[in-house]
Amino acid sequence: MAKWTIDADHSVAAFSVKHMTVANVRGQFNNITGAVEFDQADPARSSVTAEIEVASITTGIRKRDDHLLSADFFDAAKYPKITFKSTGVETAGGNSARISGDLTIHGITRAVTMEAEYFGPVKSPEALGGETTIGFSASLTIDRRDFDVKWNVPLTGDALMVGNEIRINLDIEADLAE
Repeated sequence: MAKWTIDADHSVAAFSVKHMTVANVRGQFNNITGAVEFDQADPARSSVTAEIEVASITTGIRKRDDHLLSADFFDAAKYPKITFKSTGVETAGGNSARISGDLTIHGITRAVTMEAEYFGPVKSPEALGGETTIGFSASLTIDRRDFDVKWNVPLTGDALMVGNEIRINLDIEADLAE
């Protein structure tokens, strides 16, 4: 089984959430580190650990980013990391799998399952370092209230300023560890 190191320069955890029930607001975390133990012959034997620096959040609006970092949302001063540790991988045909694991946000850990695909491996040209790289894409949806991220403003009817359902898409490149 090969060990791969997540390449923070080529990996992102993106998210989207409904704002005022009418539009999706998108953002991403740009600092992801971790490792993947990947068995291409038997992907079910694989595992992943990842850590996201909460302060690396960007939505393109500094005022919004600052609010998300505050105690109203992520409370980055108290909870500076989001972590994931896989507990199992179930192959789903071809290069697809379902990865189960423990996701910790805001100091609360919950079991989640994400749909994932892998791509590669491929070797870059020697002029670019000659590294062997593999890629992973994964997605899942969580309810932010499960992680005690509850700040909101009620609108008319049952509407809320910020939706509770968060769609997360991960795009990861990892380099073969030597």
